[in-house]
Amino acid sequence: MNVAVFSAHAEAIFFCLFDPSGEREIERVRLPQRTGDVFHGHIGGIGPGARYGLRAAGPWDPARGHRFDFGKLLCDPFAIRLDRRFRLHPTLFASSSADSAPAMPKAIVAPPPPCASRPPFVWEGQVIYEINPRGFTMRQSRIPPELRGRFAALGHPVSLAYLRRLGVSAVELMPVAATIDAPHLPALGLSDAWGYNPVAFLAPDPRLAPEGWEEIGAAIKALHAAGLAVLLDIVLNHTGEYDASGPTVSLRGLDNASYYRLDPADPARYVDDTGCRNTLALDQPPALRLAMDALRLWARAGVDGFRFDLATVLGRELRGFDPAAPLLTAIDQDPLLRHRARIAEPWDVGPGGYRLGAFPAAWGEWNDRYRDTVRRFWRGDAGQLGTLATCLAGSADIFTPRHRPLSRSINFITAHDGFTLADLVAHERKHNEANGEGNRDGTEANYSWNNGSEGASNDPAILARRAADRRALLAILLLSRGTPMLAMGDESGRSQGGNNNPYAQDNPLTWFDWEGMDRDLLGFTTRLLRLRRHCALLRGEAPLRGAASEAGGLPDIAWRRPDGQEMTVADWQDPARRTLIAAVYAPGDGATPAQRSFLALHAGAFPIEVVLPPPRAGRHWRILLESAGRRRRGALGARLTLPARAVVLAHEGAAD
Repeated sequence: MNVAVFSAHAEAIFFCLFDPSGEREIERVRLPQRTGDVFHGHIGGIGPGARYGLRAAGPWDPARGHRFDFGKLLCDPFAIRLDRRFRLHPTLFASSSADSAPAMPKAIVAPPPPCASRPPFVWEGQVIYEINPRGFTMRQSRIPPELRGRFAALGHPVSLAYLRRLGVSAVELMPVAATIDAPHLPALGLSDAWGYNPVAFLAPDPRLAPEGWEEIGAAIKALHAAGLAVLLDIVLNHTGEYDASGPTVSLRGLDNASYYRLDPADPARYVDDTGCRNTLALDQPPALRLAMDALRLWARAGVDGFRFDLATVLGRELRGFDPAAPLLTAIDQDPLLRHRARIAEPWDVGPGGYRLGAFPAAWGEWNDRYRDTVRRFWRGDAGQLGTLATCLAGSADIFTPRHRPLSRSINFITAHDGFTLADLVAHERKHNEANGEGNRDGTEANYSWNNGSEGASNDPAILARRAADRRALLAILLLSRGTPMLAMGDESGRSQGGNNNPYAQDNPLTWFDWEGMDRDLLGFTTRLLRLRRHCALLRGEAPLRGAASEAGGLPDIAWRRPDGQEMTVADWQDPARRTLIAAVYAPGDGATPAQRSFLALHAGAFPIEVVLPPPRAGRHWRILLESAGRRRRGALGARLTLPARAVVLAHEGAAD
């Protein structure tokens, strides 16, 4: 086997071979050659299944950024399979002089997964469903116990049947690469539930995929066969080695000064643009190569695209964020990656880190302005109407200046990070006491409301208001232009008890509740998704301009007051206005007839009467959806009563 390890500052690199159990080191080979900054050598007698680790000899000189420690066994950052999951142990930390090998996972020599051929990702019409791969199946009694919580369970017929019935088109899996707990969690009796603390970017976490790439590939193949695209949330911005107080398990011990971004004024300190205590130097060749190899490997396995955690870091250089930074440019030109979906979480916590709208033209972006605006409008905050209209129409002000289709706006109201939909309408404040940090963790900017009582309630009126709000919010999300993203369990009423940062709650609090599902809400969501699939008017990719696209035709969108008149500047600026009404029109193109819809969002506390636009000759309005739960059938007259806090969609159809 040829072994090659990068380290610009090590004095020597050793390949450490272990017995088949991974417990006893049986041979240690110093790599005999060095070419530039790569130590390398040919080692005979090693084949697939061999277990190994690395050791690096070099200076312990934190003031210059060097943290070499020969007593630490290191995980090969390019390992593609591990024999066990990472667990924190005292020997992994700098304060211990003991050999860390007994506590370390061993890399397993293995071939890469076969390259799965995939067509280019098609953005139009996608609906994304964000899944915690472990939490989704941990409580599903119809899946064998030995599979629950594993990657294989995602490809089980029970999981596939649910996702098909729901009607989403893509699943976005939270991170599945090998991860380690944050150092403070063991003392609290907690463990990571999300996977955002990676160590080995190319290796599946053995807890999620004990069979390695074979298990990953089989599940992805099953998801594809069910008609679902597979997106992967990948963390390339930092590692689980934390700051100087964290464990030494891989990059820190191999070449801390090359892989991490260090404070130029004090190289003993890490730049923390991530809020996770370190930041990878992705503008430098070593970390860039590691990131690209990881992306290519997951793409080979069949992944259709990636959501990049704290993606601003990917474009950071010494002078700040650049959409043409080395890694972003490398991804966009790569023959394998350029046809995959690329979705940015367009912010980090560093200087100038909020970059919504600034990513390369082909990228999608999580649109948190959409999230906050919808929440604030439905909560009753003043001054949201104009921004809400822009968001509802696809956030063209953000995405079209650089000629990006509206599908690149990833619209969401909730995600893994923050309240669930059920908690959003039941809690005015976060309740993170179970995290052991005195309720100091998690954002304060929730823009939430409790409908009259904080937390759990048995009051039928409060429960009814909360149910109505959940339906209305789902309707807004799925009737907006852009690409909607649903968070796991929002369609079934999943609650986390008001915890808006349950990253360390690997327990029923974050697991999908199969037995306690709100089946009425699930049915409503399924109908919404079916409606979105069959109504092209709701998912167009071109911006709406308020003008007719054909001579004598109707404008593509017209914003109206309840009395039927067009909105004026004063109307848009009215802080008391709680109703947003749009008439949307798409002319026929020969293959499809012209379509016209009437969408009304009414966040007021009392019903209101609205005037419908006059239907075209030989047509009338019919209600397609009403979030308040009523099912009005038949043709509508000239006026329509909107229930309090409801969303109504009507369609102009041919007269009977």
